[in-house]
Amino acid sequence: MEFALLHADPDDANWLRPVPPSIALSQLLNPIEREITRRRRLSVELADAFEPFMTLSAQPTPATHSITVLEGIDRINAALDLATSQCQTEMLTVQPSRRRLEHTLVQGLERDRPLIDRGCRIRTLYQHTARYSPETLAYVSQFTDGKVEYRTIDELVERLIICDETVAFIPTRDDGQVALELRHPGLVRYLIKVFEFMWGRAVPLATGAPYETAPDGITEIQHSIAKLLVEGHVDEAIARRLGMNVRTCRAHIAKLATALGSGSRAQLGFLIAQSGILKQEP
Repeated sequence: MEFALLHADPDDANWLRPVPPSIALSQLLNPIEREITRRRRLSVELADAFEPFMTLSAQPTPATHSITVLEGIDRINAALDLATSQCQTEMLTVQPSRRRLEHTLVQGLERDRPLIDRGCRIRTLYQHTARYSPETLAYVSQFTDGKVEYRTIDELVERLIICDETVAFIPTRDDGQVALELRHPGLVRYLIKVFEFMWGRAVPLATGAPYETAPDGITEIQHSIAKLLVEGHVDEAIARRLGMNVRTCRAHIAKLATALGSGSRAQLGFLIAQSGILKQEP
């Protein structure tokens, strides 16, 4: 009965009549074959619809996302390694002064040396405090090629890496665990202009130290601290922006207060404004 090999006798309901197996089989197979035909037609339609996308994915083109969020040090380093390996002309970097551990120096050397071997130009901006960092100076001493240039400036905001005017990397968190990979031409061009603005005001690392005392008895770093104090920044923020630890920052503030004859933090801000030192070029 399940295979339709028997059917009820139309003349006597108490009897069943046999059905030829060929007919029963044909009746069972017909709907299955129709379903198979429909599925085959659907598979052909799907293949035709996906063909343009398959052609695109097979092309060895780089990612074209304007902004990519990179989470985690490993993913950030992988993206940096890829961009560096593809860099052919120039790499621009802004490196706020932080203590550079040995393993980060090794990573930097492994990443930068192939660039130099390919003839790429590298320009790097540090804060003035980098001149007194043994780790940074040891790293810089590894590269004496004329295509590698280092300059320092009093204040930097955050890290920046640009490769070949096509891709830029900026952090989004202070812990360095999240970064943005930027490939939008307008954004990259804007960041290059920011870099060139700072580069033009920076001092080559090979020149003398920029912390010499000015005629007014106040060093350049103290001028920078005075400017940030007047803007209302706390000691921790000033230290971070100038690339020094908080203790060193407070020592400079104390020397600045002594030079101006200040007895309190509030008075120091008033005396800085009254002295006119912020109107002078350090």
